[in-house]
Amino acid sequence: MWIKSNKYKIKRKFSEDIETEEILLDSKKLKDSPESEREKIEKPIKEKVLGFFLIFTIIILIILTIKSFDLQILKGDYWKNLAENNRIRSYPIEPLRGIIYDRNKIPLAINVPKLDLMIVPFDFKKKSDYKIIIKKMAKILNISEDTINTKIEENIEFAYPIIIAEDIENSKAILLESEFSDISEIKIQKNSKREYQDGLIFAHILGYLGKVTMKEVKNEGYFLDDYIGRTGIEQTYNQQLKGVHGKELTEINNLGQTQKILATKQPIEGENLTLSIDSKLQKILYQSLKSKLSQLSTSRAAAVAMDPRNGKILALVSLPSFDNNNFIKGDATYINNLFHNNNFPLINRVISGGYPSGSTIKPMLALAALQENIINPLKTINCPGYINLYNESGKIYWTFKDWSIHGTVNMIKAIAESCDVYFYTIGGGYGNQQGLGIDRIKNYLELFGWGQKTGIDLPEEKTGLIPDEIWKKENKNEKWYIGDTYNTSIGQGDVTISPLQLALAISAIANNGTLYEPQLLQNSKPEIIRKISIKQEYFDIVKQGMRETIVSGSATSLNNLSVHVAGKTGTAETFKNKTYAHSWFTAFAPYENPEIVIVVLIENGAEIGGMSVAVAKETLNWYFTK
Repeated sequence: MWIKSNKYKIKRKFSEDIETEEILLDSKKLKDSPESEREKIEKPIKEKVLGFFLIFTIIILIILTIKSFDLQILKGDYWKNLAENNRIRSYPIEPLRGIIYDRNKIPLAINVPKLDLMIVPFDFKKKSDYKIIIKKMAKILNISEDTINTKIEENIEFAYPIIIAEDIENSKAILLESEFSDISEIKIQKNSKREYQDGLIFAHILGYLGKVTMKEVKNEGYFLDDYIGRTGIEQTYNQQLKGVHGKELTEINNLGQTQKILATKQPIEGENLTLSIDSKLQKILYQSLKSKLSQLSTSRAAAVAMDPRNGKILALVSLPSFDNNNFIKGDATYINNLFHNNNFPLINRVISGGYPSGSTIKPMLALAALQENIINPLKTINCPGYINLYNESGKIYWTFKDWSIHGTVNMIKAIAESCDVYFYTIGGGYGNQQGLGIDRIKNYLELFGWGQKTGIDLPEEKTGLIPDEIWKKENKNEKWYIGDTYNTSIGQGDVTISPLQLALAISAIANNGTLYEPQLLQNSKPEIIRKISIKQEYFDIVKQGMRETIVSGSATSLNNLSVHVAGKTGTAETFKNKTYAHSWFTAFAPYENPEIVIVVLIENGAEIGGMSVAVAKETLNWYFTK
């Protein structure tokens, strides 16, 4: 065709261009023009040639239309299914969760290998013999067919492998792999599971993992068999610990069978965490507290140790405890019993328990009275073992008792012997002695971190309560009386704190007024909540009173330790059970340069005196002698 077309072109004798006016020549003028001019102009294509091109184009369009009709209409369903089933799929690769260490790099939470039976529900259900396969599978695993079928039916929309049976035995894994090796929708996969070292001892610090819910899968981008931190460090630092999933890009055919692996993106392991916890100290504190509880008719207690120089938590124990490994195992009976246990073992009493503080409030009250010039620390008050309130006619209408007759006491002796009368007086006022009043009491307690969250990096912390006139009116519809101020002044009435809040306040006394945010990560920068503006000399007086508690007061059993200790005992009556009272003890050591603060609380533990003191003694003795 190209050869023939040459005859329609003019063989030029001239190299010059065609002029504009020559292009616009009509046929008549072209005939009249000289031969030399006509040779510059190409002859028009003949009509039969144009007709040939037109027919050729129409034939091509008809062929394309017929083919398109065949692909889209006649065989549309076939090609649609083929397109859906022959595609690249992205399968998730589980990352290893970060390991949790104590301050000495002793692992507390690790990952151990496990074997899981995995199935791709979307593809597996298409197999004509899937029911026969399920039957064989159920027999090997010794579980019901309904269990497997239900798991597949409930997750039929997932086109990536999900776990059908978790942590299966090696022998069963080998049998399953040999039985179903030719079925690409089924595979035995090596994954990992969380394992906690000494679960009972560290449970309230570490928390536990739980499988994600369907809501979390749909809304938060998790995969169906992912685990997520539910309490403790596992929950607080879940983002850092969980890592990032990898991907395996796989080409599959219309039967869901793997054709080839196209690419693999390796997962990013979770970040390892180092806690400020001393695991050996934690075990000593746990074992000592557990041992003392065995001698009492209670199983509830809490204890915490922290460094007053930076707010780092050294140990944290809440009893009764639980084995967090059972949440990984999915032990439904064990977990159900935990939730129905009347002693509430899942509650972290160190941060979520609310208890009347008893006499442990007195060091803070003494500092408030000194700073407000309510009383000279050397001034003495006589303690006959009670104070009486009189009505207008001079008759006694209420008596506030002390736990003992203390005689003449100044501030140091009142702290050491825990004299209630002295603190009734400086708290609410009595006779000619002015008192702080509830508003100033509340202000100072809040300065020391009471009535508010401490900010510790654990979930479910409670604020506690410092009552006042407004609170009582709103919550009890009652007027505030002087007796309410007296009760608050000795840590009774409606005041409640957590053991951690007491540890925070005593740490601020030990370090002369710096209130640190309590922290569980060893490498995090210490955070100062506030500097408490109280004179240094007043801190010295109160610390001297706490030292006298050990030397000659209510906790002399700590006198024979290798370091000097300062402390404060406390007994808090409970209105629900007046038979017994909570037993408190808090201390810091060494007295001259404090590096540890400890708080021990035994619920209803005052029936046998000195148990909380004994726990602190054993723990401090180990800490300073190892």
